[in-house]
Amino acid sequence: MADPSNDPGAKAATLAAALPYFRRYHGTTIVVKYGGHAMGETHLAEMFAEDIVLLKQVGMNPIVVHGGGPQIGEMLQRLKIKSSFVDGLRVTDAATVEIVEMVLSGSINKELVSAINKAGGNAVGISGKDANLIRARKLERTHRDPDSHIERVLDLGFVGEPTGVNANVLELFRNSDIIPVIAPIGVGDDGQTFNINADTAAGAVAAAVRAKRFLLLTDVAGVLDRQKNLIHQLTTREAEALVADGTISGGMIPKIETCVAAVMGGVEAAVIIDGRTPRAILLELFAEGAGTLIHRPA
Repeated sequence: MADPSNDPGAKAATLAAALPYFRRYHGTTIVVKYGGHAMGETHLAEMFAEDIVLLKQVGMNPIVVHGGGPQIGEMLQRLKIKSSFVDGLRVTDAATVEIVEMVLSGSINKELVSAINKAGGNAVGISGKDANLIRARKLERTHRDPDSHIERVLDLGFVGEPTGVNANVLELFRNSDIIPVIAPIGVGDDGQTFNINADTAAGAVAAAVRAKRFLLLTDVAGVLDRQKNLIHQLTTREAEALVADGTISGGMIPKIETCVAAVMGGVEAAVIIDGRTPRAILLELFAEGAGTLIHRPA
């Protein structure tokens, strides 16, 4: 049997089917949060880079925000620096924040930039500290003791949350052929460095630039119902209701919160998709969708 991928007619049909989607997204900004297992697998990383380049070449404005938790963990182990987590956030002391910045703004960022450039793009790596791109403050969390019901403040060290994004900097890239690749490091009013959760940083960037789509690549298919079936679309209210009734739980909750905040902040729609799926970005934007789309109520 002939390989359909080598059939010129099939290729032409695929392009024709994608044309309405090209028109829909032409000239728009697409913010992509990249991380998880897809980042660590060479073939998926190469396809991701190719897909980002394609978005730029067909007239979109892709912005990439990347994570790097596993790589940070590996480096901390090599340097024999102990690390702990609270509510999924890495407690970041003075020694740890130096490693976090080194790994995120250094090796990971430049590897991703190189991959995009190798695929034919023109990527530039920056951190949230460059041009005060991501301003941040210390993240405060509280924990309620289940027995005494007394709340205490948790000290996460140099873990931050965005207070503002310099969208003017990103607008300069929009009007060029450059693809910005952002490391989720923030800067405080006093110049202090903050480690920001990559999902949170990407959501803040997406809202600041009023992205057409915020694509959050993760390690699951999307939001699942109680029967473990994929939910293709949710309004922000429906998503919050599923969190409240326990359908959405665990690590999916902060992702939903990030997507809801981005949409309420000006993003047209946020999509949680499985970054382990080959061509996940193209399937989401140029086909019938590949994950769970979250939008404002009509």
